[in-house]
Amino acid sequence: MTIVLVPLALWLGQTIIERVLLIGVCFVVLIVEFLNSAIEATVDRHGTERHELAGRAKDMGSAAVFVSLMLVVLVWVAIGYQRFFVAGDDFPW
Repeated sequence: MTIVLVPLALWLGQTIIERVLLIGVCFVVLIVEFLNSAIEATVDRHGTERHELAGRAKDMGSAAVFVSLMLVVLVWVAIGYQRFFVAGDDFPW
């Protein structure tokens, strides 16, 4: 996803701030995904038996990835909306 979105961000963003936001949120997803993978590896390394706290840790890691993806959607939609549907630099709201 990042390989596709970074070049697209350079085209879509009109200012350096927009480009940094568009690219930055993509890297936030990568960071959160790495942390989620580390949590899952640690929990799996501890043992194979099912434990409530282990399940919660994995669920929270997955939720963090989901929230970071929603941040990507929010930033990309806001900047795309501004670029294609709003005349001028200000949002109508």
